[in-house]
Amino acid sequence: MREKIHIYHTNDVHSHFEKWPRIRKFLKERKALHEANGEDVFIFDCGDFVDRWHSFTEGTLGKGNVELLNDAGYTAVTLGNNEGLTLPHDVLKHLYDEAEFDVLAANLYLPGGTRPSWALPYQIYKTSKGTKIGVTAATAYYRPLYKLLGWELSEPLSELENQIAELQKQADIIIVLSHLGMHDDQKIAENNPRVDLILGGHTHHVFMNGKKVNHTTLCAAGRYGEYIGYIEGEVDTKNFNASLFETAVLDNPPNAAEYIKDLDEIGKDLLQTEVVTLPEPLDYSWLEQSDLPAIMCEALYKWCKADCALVNSGLILSALEKGVVTKYDLHRMLPHPINPCVVELSGAELQEVLVKAEESGLSELEFQGLGFRGVMMGKFVYHDIEYGKDGGSIKIAGAPLVRDKIYNLATLDMFTFGVFLPPIKNARRKIYYLPEFVRDLMEWELKQRYK
Repeated sequence: MREKIHIYHTNDVHSHFEKWPRIRKFLKERKALHEANGEDVFIFDCGDFVDRWHSFTEGTLGKGNVELLNDAGYTAVTLGNNEGLTLPHDVLKHLYDEAEFDVLAANLYLPGGTRPSWALPYQIYKTSKGTKIGVTAATAYYRPLYKLLGWELSEPLSELENQIAELQKQADIIIVLSHLGMHDDQKIAENNPRVDLILGGHTHHVFMNGKKVNHTTLCAAGRYGEYIGYIEGEVDTKNFNASLFETAVLDNPPNAAEYIKDLDEIGKDLLQTEVVTLPEPLDYSWLEQSDLPAIMCEALYKWCKADCALVNSGLILSALEKGVVTKYDLHRMLPHPINPCVVELSGAELQEVLVKAEESGLSELEFQGLGFRGVMMGKFVYHDIEYGKDGGSIKIAGAPLVRDKIYNLATLDMFTFGVFLPPIKNARRKIYYLPEFVRDLMEWELKQRYK
């Protein structure tokens, strides 16, 4: 009788726990079914399971997410940039202390080139019939940002080639957990014909029935738990049939709504630390001038010690009422895992940024991603920038803009990654401030104002 293995995979769940009760129920039931039939089952996550936009993740600093993975019976996970770059060094170091699964991250190192004890370059799993399944993994190559947090990254494609070469000597089947994105997954398959499966993530792509590249099957399950990936594999023939289960049509356990609410309440309770007491309410608007975006922009300007600052008002998602403000209130208002940064621009480049911000309709753009967890871009707000309606009369700190002068603009890291404001994305010099998020700067500024 031919040996079958069953593989389930998730990626880029981003703490979207509204789907989790269905995912949890499905994985537990399927695992029990396969094991009752004497067949081996493996469950993998390909990164960005942790996302600090959710109060449960914020309150537990990701350890609650690890408990959820334990409960669902995961075999192994890899890191996404949300695990790697939104948690301070010591928090990530201890994130998986209670994990009942393996953490695979071949290209993550400590300074000096040693591996963290909790991050394995690969693992070999032996089936009940003795088949050896070698699994390795790599995360997206944001080396400068990891360095700021006290980690080192090796280049993922070359690192994976080293691990695959080692697995070729030891394993019958080779699987890569990739948080590198669709295009890098394609390169891995093209350059490493011995890889049987690549379970991918990072770019939130969907392969409904996998994608065959030479010998290798590429798999991906979108984002936010919309799908659960499934592969039925015949070991003898190395035939892998990939498919996706749409989470929305799966059975929902009867206590799902209560379960989801409980996660938020746990986070809320953990974030009840008082930050400040406001003598009056502070409002916000995405289309008009308002209090909180202006305060956010000034906080950014001061924190970064820049010449001027720019933020989008869509960053603010709720008002602050008069009276006690807690960490939960600030998290609800600014849930984004977005860091402050400074970019160096010429006056001409800064003028191009401002014209694009004011006259392109960008403020009405609806989007999510690049750390932004809001709804729409919103009106741009400035500190020490005056913009004339015709784009020709711009003042920086009260003085006319000089086109060949160099300015330090404080802004949000998402503008250096996205294509919204090209001169910022292409800036010659960028300084990132980690691990602080924009809500940390808002807390700092409110404490200065309302001592």
